[in-house]
Amino acid sequence: MKWITLYLLTLCFPTTRADCNPQDVIDECIKQDLVKWTRCYEDKIVKCEEKQHNCSQLFSRMVKSSDQVEVRPTSNHRVQIPLPHVPKMRRAQTEKNVQVVSSVINSRFFQQTPQNNSGTQPTFREQGTVLGEQVLFVSVGSQQISNLTDPVQLIFNHNKTENNGTCVFWKEDEAEWSTEGCYTKKSEDEFICRCSRLGFFAVLVNPEVKVDEDHAEALSYITYIGSALSAFFAFISLFIFVGLHRQRSEKGLNIHIELTGALLCLHLGFLSSSFWILLLDDIKYSWVCGGLGLFLHWSLLATITWLALEGFHLYLLLIRVFNIYVRRYLLKLCLVGWGFPTLVAVICGPLGVYGRYTLEMRDPNNQTSEICWMNSGNPQTKLVTYITVAFLCLVVLYNSCMLLLVVFKMQELRRGRGDRESSDWKKMSKENESRLWKDGATVLGLSCVLGLPWGLASLTYVNVAGIYLFNIFNSLQGLFMFLWSVALSCKSQSENNSSVRDPSTQKMMTTSVNN
Repeated sequence: MKWITLYLLTLCFPTTRADCNPQDVIDECIKQDLVKWTRCYEDKIVKCEEKQHNCSQLFSRMVKSSDQVEVRPTSNHRVQIPLPHVPKMRRAQTEKNVQVVSSVINSRFFQQTPQNNSGTQPTFREQGTVLGEQVLFVSVGSQQISNLTDPVQLIFNHNKTENNGTCVFWKEDEAEWSTEGCYTKKSEDEFICRCSRLGFFAVLVNPEVKVDEDHAEALSYITYIGSALSAFFAFISLFIFVGLHRQRSEKGLNIHIELTGALLCLHLGFLSSSFWILLLDDIKYSWVCGGLGLFLHWSLLATITWLALEGFHLYLLLIRVFNIYVRRYLLKLCLVGWGFPTLVAVICGPLGVYGRYTLEMRDPNNQTSEICWMNSGNPQTKLVTYITVAFLCLVVLYNSCMLLLVVFKMQELRRGRGDRESSDWKKMSKENESRLWKDGATVLGLSCVLGLPWGLASLTYVNVAGIYLFNIFNSLQGLFMFLWSVALSCKSQSENNSSVRDPSTQKMMTTSVNN
């Protein structure tokens, strides 16, 4: 029993060189270069022998170069290396054996450097928490290996609390994590990474998309120009809707007018709040910024409320259809559409919610942007913001359901009309193609009228392209309303000049409730 104990102690506490312990190797390399220490670690760690480290997180073994190796440096990490497909292994025909090394390192040694604007840096970075604070190192032989035709597979166990993750490797030259050449697959309890190189790997959980200064400036220009165009076209749309209302008195047109007015206020309020902050004396004219923030929040709530009322109006037309007489219908809608935002603004105003808002942009340089919106220093700001976002999400979800009902109703009307029409295939084919285009335009227009582009906000947490899509579509809401008003105007003129009407599109575009 004594000899067994001494043998185990010898395994766990080796008496060989201290520089063969992974932690000691890291300490020695960091002393040489605090940033680019990884190359030193790669050179020194391959000299360690596995038999000296059965109690450490190190795998080092000579294996046949013709085998596919599976490495387990810890119970939470596995590596599968296709040695026959590694280019350098194929060239080394005289070497029957090759050394495979794998170790696990604490992630605190991998610190990303601030991103510069020299043009050599990527436009965005994946950021997040390293899974388990552990970085997996894999090496074959004494040379760096990349561009593998058959990727190496790395498996990281997780505790099922991580919603998402991204496989990355460490780029020493840029001192940052990169997803280049790595693909991620998540199972119930594992992250499976397939990468075309060897080196230092990790899984970033709950990653965030970082936007650099150039993209931030481009997004600002898109937002300001789009908002200015929306304000202009929303103003024109008001006159078009009023002219249509004089030709045919419909409640749907009244709702369009109110929504367009709210959009006009929203974009004017946004432009005023954005540009006034540049000229504002923070102490002397802070009340002006508070007033602009109140107006911006009020107009945003009014826009969201009228979007919800558009969806409610569709509900009356598509679901109830009969017995939908509502006494003083427009008056009640106006009380809700304008009264609710006013009530919220009146409550939040005295609480000091509105004022200068500082937005911390998600970039490595920690830049900030300011706007007259809600006071960043007020403890109630976060609560009011959450309530506003929750209200918007509910409206987008409700209106999405209404749009699906529109699509189903169109299909029902098409099927009912198709049963009664002639069997002339060529004629029916042309008519069906024309109707398909009309229905598609109707659904696309209704999706903008119902505010569904607001749902693109979820894409801003995916990548930079999602941020661009959200900014473009939502800064051009006024333009979309203008196109919808033009479409209604053209349809009204065509109906006056022709007795032939398409009942399904007519049903969806002509939204009215009897007095």
